[in-house]
Amino acid sequence: MDVSGSDGPWLVVGLGNPGPGYAGNRHNIGFMVVELLAERTGARLRSHRARADVDQVRLAGQPAVLARPRTFMNVSGPPVAGLRAFYKTDVARVIVVHDELDIPFGVIRLKRGGGDNGHNGLRSITSALGSRDYLRVRVGIGRPPGRMDPADFVLRDFSTVERKELPLLVDSAADAVESLVHEELSVAQNRFHAG
Repeated sequence: MDVSGSDGPWLVVGLGNPGPGYAGNRHNIGFMVVELLAERTGARLRSHRARADVDQVRLAGQPAVLARPRTFMNVSGPPVAGLRAFYKTDVARVIVVHDELDIPFGVIRLKRGGGDNGHNGLRSITSALGSRDYLRVRVGIGRPPGRMDPADFVLRDFSTVERKELPLLVDSAADAVESLVHEELSVAQNRFHAG
């Protein structure tokens, strides 16, 4: 598929940790969203030399690349930078889907730029891209209970109650990615921030 364009294809990156032991973790919500987008588009994520699993698709009628880094979360940046360079994608067309502790479970927030808020995956990407001006689909996972260390909380699976709502949350986050590809950030924000 030809994904050429003046600004390159959209690059949609879901963050998570590789391996079956992490598959159901809160930290892996980005992987779940990219996997659903792959399912929706008939994509088959395959190994790329940038240390990520990727496929080229069309999202909302636009050329796009779905990507799931094969590195651990804390070193997501080099694969993202490698894919951005390989596909000649402008940083403004990079969409990173990730978990967010400071947003309640089930809530999605969209933004461009900003800090990493202690999220090591975002810190790695910002450093590797040399820019923070990429789009983020922030999927709320809520705060840890009591005095639990946030680092332990994000590496735990979703609770039984959360798992019942998880398919709807992943579906909404995938819709949010398509909305960002299809329309302006402000329009997508109005749609997904209304709740």
